[in-house]
Amino acid sequence: MKSPKNFPLILLVILMIFQAVGAIGGGLALVISPSGKLMQMPLSMLEHSPFPNFLIPGLFLLIVLGMLPAYAVYALLRKPNCRLCERLNPDKEVHYAWSLAFFIGIVLILWIDLEIMFLRAVDILHLIYALLGVAIVVLTVWPTTRRYFSESTWER
Repeated sequence: MKSPKNFPLILLVILMIFQAVGAIGGGLALVISPSGKLMQMPLSMLEHSPFPNFLIPGLFLLIVLGMLPAYAVYALLRKPNCRLCERLNPDKEVHYAWSLAFFIGIVLILWIDLEIMFLRAVDILHLIYALLGVAIVVLTVWPTTRRYFSESTWER
């Protein structure tokens, strides 16, 4: 990271690592045990959801909220070139790593909202992860973070 004095960026990276590790662990547990037994979660939790078991939520958690944030951490730190990522980037004025971090924060918030809706229950972990999603979004749009990822600070 070229700008160690950019505290919001450092905090963003730390929160993204936390998100990635937690989601990879939880996602793997649900993929390995779609019945939920490994995580002591009964299938009855899914009664109001479109899922018969935890496989699809586990895959989403593992890939979208786990592996993608892990890659985002790498991209935030290294600003690597990636033609596909640059093409998918909706904001061409910033490096795709910035857009990816923003996207992950929004998806995390939506994931928690849907989880609360499907489970018809709110747990302290829902609050923690919803706040994590909000923090990721806020730190991503923080002026010094956005400036760090503006087109003038990276090479194509």
